[in-house]
Amino acid sequence: MSKNILLILLSALFVQSAYSHEPIADYRSKTILADQSFLDALKIPMTYRHEKTGLGVATITPIMEAKISAGAHLLHKCAGYETISDDSLKRSDGVVKDLDTLAAIIASDAFYLQSPMKKVVVTPKAEIQTAIDEVSAQNLKEWVTWLSSFESRYNRAKDPNVHVVQMQQRIEGLLQGTKWTYKIDLIDHTSTKQKSIRLRLEGTDLKDEVIVMGGHLDSISGMFGSGKAPGADDNASGSSNLIEALRIISQRAPTRRSIEFFWYAGEESGLLGSAEIAKKYKADARNVRAVLQLDMTLHPGSGHLVIGNVQDYTTAWLKDYLVDINSTYLKVTLIPDECGYACSDHASWYKNGYPTLMPFEANTETMNSNIHTPKDVINQMSDFEHSAVFSKIAVIFALDLGNTEIH
Repeated sequence: MSKNILLILLSALFVQSAYSHEPIADYRSKTILADQSFLDALKIPMTYRHEKTGLGVATITPIMEAKISAGAHLLHKCAGYETISDDSLKRSDGVVKDLDTLAAIIASDAFYLQSPMKKVVVTPKAEIQTAIDEVSAQNLKEWVTWLSSFESRYNRAKDPNVHVVQMQQRIEGLLQGTKWTYKIDLIDHTSTKQKSIRLRLEGTDLKDEVIVMGGHLDSISGMFGSGKAPGADDNASGSSNLIEALRIISQRAPTRRSIEFFWYAGEESGLLGSAEIAKKYKADARNVRAVLQLDMTLHPGSGHLVIGNVQDYTTAWLKDYLVDINSTYLKVTLIPDECGYACSDHASWYKNGYPTLMPFEANTETMNSNIHTPKDVINQMSDFEHSAVFSKIAVIFALDLGNTEIH
């Protein structure tokens, strides 16, 4: 039996069995963007196919969305689609123009590989080595334990911001005594009642240039998100990596560029929070020099300290940069991998023309099979030393790119 046929049958069974669950309110049809091959495999009709990118537009019902969620799980994806905003749909050429722009970004990005000059030259710095040596696997475990103790962090839950507010308070406590000028706020969205958290650490002489680091804070499980969703790996792990990196960065002197941390809302429902944020940054002509996405870092499916370097919808010079900082500081095994369009929030930034990077816990074939289920908890496979590598990447990303020359 082919993978596509198996995918269709299993997805259908998932949807049929899910009717016994009580749907959560606020569901309606919506328009999405996803890989054509993915939508074809699920037999979801498309209203538009974009030849250059291989992406398709579809208007989906809640049942179709559940089918996509099940299909993404079977194909080892986290999200797998992007919800298209209403304002893009209102413009007659909105979606097509956005996809033409995305095709141009992909094409121009390929030219970097032909250039003899690196965008950033990595040189070892004792202060960065000292900083990454402070990353604590035990701290990560404590944060993941706390975040996964919530029954669900689903963006359509009855009260979707309980964990968001508590997280904001804990971050505020972490910043006591820092030398940075900072601002932490909750971002309201039109596409979801859940809020995103943004923390801005103000830079010095290049403060209008920004290094962005983010991960989604929501979780999902069951039909319409009605199941218990601890989300330890997806994505309490990446969210915790950022907290641990923040602990260390906030104890250092401010960098030249500003550093912004995001804990996004609604990634599991189509990159909702990050899509609005990245689009607003583009509209405001914000000078974002690099974006790091951390989503699932706890399950060493390809081996202890074997890390995926996602190749699609990420930026060539940053993938090259990850290779260089690995050989300089991390000394782990990097493997190239692809996860398809909109597998996580980096796609929102990439689509808007910002350089992006997404390291991943393994290759997608061996990633955690328990995500989007009540079984996504800390277990015998959870490897916090493995996950600690991603906090180290975030620390280097901030302290190095926050100061160094970017050509």
